[in-house]
Amino acid sequence: MAKNWNADLVIRVVVLVKQVPDPELPPSQFKIDESTNSVVPPNGVPPVVNGFDLNAIEAALRLRDSGIDIEITVLSCGSEFVMDAMKKPLAMGADRLVLVVDPALDGIDSAGTVKVLSAIVEKDGPFDLILGGRQASDWDQAHVMLGLAEVLGLPLVSLVQKLELDGESVTVQRVIPDGYQVISAEYPLVLTITNELGEPRYPNLRGIMQASRKQPEIFALADIGLSVSDLAPKLELRKLYIPESNKEVELIEGEDEADSGKKLALRLREEKLI
Repeated sequence: MAKNWNADLVIRVVVLVKQVPDPELPPSQFKIDESTNSVVPPNGVPPVVNGFDLNAIEAALRLRDSGIDIEITVLSCGSEFVMDAMKKPLAMGADRLVLVVDPALDGIDSAGTVKVLSAIVEKDGPFDLILGGRQASDWDQAHVMLGLAEVLGLPLVSLVQKLELDGESVTVQRVIPDGYQVISAEYPLVLTITNELGEPRYPNLRGIMQASRKQPEIFALADIGLSVSDLAPKLELRKLYIPESNKEVELIEGEDEADSGKKLALRLREEKLI
């Protein structure tokens, strides 16, 4: 870390996280209700914190590990939460968990999510850094962090795999197809953290016990100056369904590998594929 770092300065970092269906859910248990265009919650398989957002938690914790005095707030919004899942960032080492909980948040689109998150960030802030995962593992849209930066009027750097603080500036490595870029910017700013950062740490027993004693700070829409009418969707979801695959698999067998390869080549030629 840079030598001119002010050790007396406390940096406020907020990490935005999302509760998502467990990506390890067996495909046979993934169901969609086409009448409501929604995913049916699987029985016995609780949701988890989006894995890419855990990379962002890890990035904030690594800054603390480097000797910087940081307050790490975890922020999310939704209609209901499973606390065992949402407290994982606290067990990893985050300081606070702030939730906006309201029935009206069930199924809101990215624009509505941005509106809610920007309102609570402004109410609970100011923050020096706003971190989030590169995308959410449920929809894979990567809209929210970009929209949040736009609404808050802050610069954004995406796909960050490494970051360091130097006084009032941040130096990051941003992943690009053939390597990485080194970018410096003054905070406050928004960063999306990519999984190239590395695996997030596992909570230890002490962290789990401490997290169990911490209570989330909960807000309703009215607490942050919003109403249901403010969340009118910008995106119309017309149909949500699981695509059917009609492809057939033909196994080519031979007496040995060479014979199998020969028969495969002949079959491909018959189909005019080679």
